[in-house]
Amino acid sequence: MDQPLSDLAAFDIFAPSISTAAPGYSAATIRRASVCGLGKLGACIAATLAARGFEVVGVDVDEEKVKRINAGLAPVDEPLLAETIQAGHSRLHATLDPQEAVATDVTFFIPPSPSLPDGSFSNEYLLKAMQPVARAVKDAGKTHHLFVCSSTTTPGAIDSVVIPMLERELGSICGEDFGFCYNPEFIALGEVVNGLLEPDLVLIGESDPQSGAALEQLYHQYNRNSPRIARMSIISAELTKISLNSFITMKISFTNQLRLIAERHPRADIHAILNALGNDSRIGKKYLRAGLSYGGPCFPRDNRLLAYAARQVGLGAPLAEASDCVNERTKEDLVDRILRMTSPGDTVAVLGVTYKPNTYITEEAAGLFLAQQLKRRGYRVFVHDFAATPANAPSLHEFERISDWEEFKNNPGVTLAVICCPWPQYRELGPRNGTRVFTPWQL
Repeated sequence: MDQPLSDLAAFDIFAPSISTAAPGYSAATIRRASVCGLGKLGACIAATLAARGFEVVGVDVDEEKVKRINAGLAPVDEPLLAETIQAGHSRLHATLDPQEAVATDVTFFIPPSPSLPDGSFSNEYLLKAMQPVARAVKDAGKTHHLFVCSSTTTPGAIDSVVIPMLERELGSICGEDFGFCYNPEFIALGEVVNGLLEPDLVLIGESDPQSGAALEQLYHQYNRNSPRIARMSIISAELTKISLNSFITMKISFTNQLRLIAERHPRADIHAILNALGNDSRIGKKYLRAGLSYGGPCFPRDNRLLAYAARQVGLGAPLAEASDCVNERTKEDLVDRILRMTSPGDTVAVLGVTYKPNTYITEEAAGLFLAQQLKRRGYRVFVHDFAATPANAPSLHEFERISDWEEFKNNPGVTLAVICCPWPQYRELGPRNGTRVFTPWQL
């Protein structure tokens, strides 16, 4: 069970673990960390490191984010982030100047890594973030700085592009004069803080054993639990990261494929079927829940990236491609079901346009897809979400919004209300005043 961050006693134990790493990379020296990129993940990494006793410098090009962190405020909207910043505020400092990273022992880089049309991920922002730090490290005459990439990368990109760039900028050799680790996090937006502090798995791709050992020792102090720490080569870690997410998407798509089949049999109960399957220990219940398509910034992109990685070595990835195909069919099936329940000109309310609760991210969300498709077919569409607004999710500008949930709940005034994200508040809504309610889950 997650430990509430409001209980500041969770941050009282800061004693460093005994290090077994080689000189120059001992855990005792990793007391100061810098984090480049203070977005959803970076801000949470910086805040949790500080709350756990590390001296932390946050670096970003956004002056407003820097000001907010230095004022003890959350720069982005994420549950528990504000409390965590307060817990470690005396040890957390933000700056626009990447040269301040030189005084730290390790630098985590979490810039965006946008997808390219072929499914690969761009290195542009990662290289732009690393170059000024590398130059500052060289100008200071510093050795044994540890560079850590926490953004997802295309398999092979670090060894073929990123490390060669650092070696050119530093004029030194990776694994001898400086270290590099690939260390992506497996977290869910809306649960980032607890996900960082109590992960199931810590993945470390290392340029050399000393760098990996140093980062492992940091995690022994940083994590509140005792996760499995998997150390391996960088390319192995790059493949592990996207493979893990691709496996989960395959499981989700399998449940939706099975749902589509079961719906063609009048007496079949997909929930009973999946409940039975989940009791087999080889399968398990996680993500075995019939409902809507998967979305968000990681699952769809990582699944497509695995297919790209296969093509790069002359292979296919039919399972990954099939997962994506079923996911798209699941989105279209939702639209088809709503069209069968309504007539052109009806008014439809789409409730929940984020891809999951407790975040404002609408990327590849089923609700947003449904709203867009209905509007393009001439329906009047109202949207509602408890986090997403036109200010933080610009895609919503084209829709009429339900601004008062309590008023709508008591008098919907629409033909059909479709729940597309399982925010718990939507449990309160039932059919009334001629409005029907449709949910793909048993809420």
